[in-house]
Amino acid sequence: MFGVEPICRVLTSHGLRIATSTYYAAKNRASSPRSVRDAELKTQIRRVHTDNFSVYGVRKVWRQLHREGIPVARCTVDRLMRDLGLQGARRGKQIRTTIRDDGHDRASDLLQRDFTASRPNERWVADFTYVATWSGIVYVAFVVDVFSRAIVGWSAATSKRAKLVLDALDALDALDALDMALWRRDRAGTSTGPGLVHH
Repeated sequence: MFGVEPICRVLTSHGLRIATSTYYAAKNRASSPRSVRDAELKTQIRRVHTDNFSVYGVRKVWRQLHREGIPVARCTVDRLMRDLGLQGARRGKQIRTTIRDDGHDRASDLLQRDFTASRPNERWVADFTYVATWSGIVYVAFVVDVFSRAIVGWSAATSKRAKLVLDALDALDALDALDMALWRRDRAGTSTGPGLVHH
């Protein structure tokens, strides 16, 4: 443990002029009313959260405290729960669209992170995401023209297999995202040309 004099000397050497009496005054100063109240509330918040199997979030902890006659603002409960590292259980499972396999080679970056284009149908990029609907999760693969930022092709399915992105979607011979993009461009009379890069 450093003494008071060395601490004051270090602070002074860095351009902070501080007297020894100032250090002692700060050290011996009583806790502020807010910090005292926060300490009391943290105890209550931790108790309510634990008593309810650690599933209560901010809203439910706040309501339970009010039921018990402990008046506190909701934003205060939110702040203190963040300080304590507490959060409620979230419904549903977390969706992961991509699971990396280190055993396989990654596709090369054909654009070298340069997502600009000087004309339509010069560079297309593809992505894969999901949309939550009332009937469940729908996975969507789409192709975007870098020049116009327009979605030129897409496909959707209720499963996230590589088939969604690469092949026909089902037995009805529905088009995959890339085939749809090529078909739509040909139908509109705008040829993709030999220089198209699909990333």
